[in-house]
Amino acid sequence: MKRSKSSQRWLQRQASDPYVRRSKTDGYRSRAAYKLLEIDQKDRLLRPGLCVVDLGAAPGGWSQVAVQALSHRGRVLALDLLAMPPIEGVDMITGDFHDETVLAQALAWLDDGDPGGRADLVLSDMAPNVSGTKAVDQPRSMLLVELAMDFAEQTLKPGGNLVVKAFQGEGFDATLGHLRGRFDKVVCRKPEASRSQSRETYFVAKGFRVG
Repeated sequence: MKRSKSSQRWLQRQASDPYVRRSKTDGYRSRAAYKLLEIDQKDRLLRPGLCVVDLGAAPGGWSQVAVQALSHRGRVLALDLLAMPPIEGVDMITGDFHDETVLAQALAWLDDGDPGGRADLVLSDMAPNVSGTKAVDQPRSMLLVELAMDFAEQTLKPGGNLVVKAFQGEGFDATLGHLRGRFDKVVCRKPEASRSQSRETYFVAKGFRVG
């Protein structure tokens, strides 16, 4: 079957992408792993002993980075609508994390580690399926940010941290303001592994204030 021009461009871009090549060599499931590695190098988020929740985790690159950084001392939970092949040291829940049933499973997982327990770090590299229409895609992307923030506010322990992907545009500044009202420190990061033409950036919010 003949590939479309957009499909051909995507394949060419993947073939020439140094992070795609590195991910194959290093054993990561996606080039996105290098975004979290760079963020962690700057912000020192991951260390042994933490409880980490990775939202929208498929195909699993961020979960791989997290479990390696924890050195098998700590817990990692990956949630996604898509089922993923297992990752050693990572627990997985398949489903929509803002569905009450799936959220209850995540809360039960946190309780299993420590009754009444909460997460030290919530990660979200989620992005919507893009239509190519900014007026449609931007609200979709900001909705995912809001859902990740809601989850974090329900599950983070006092002083906990959040990393969430957002796209610059309508709603970005309001979201930044909200985070600054709930966390002690919020910065925006654009890792080198983020493609230059992409509007994606990452909110890194540290020091969650409960209540």
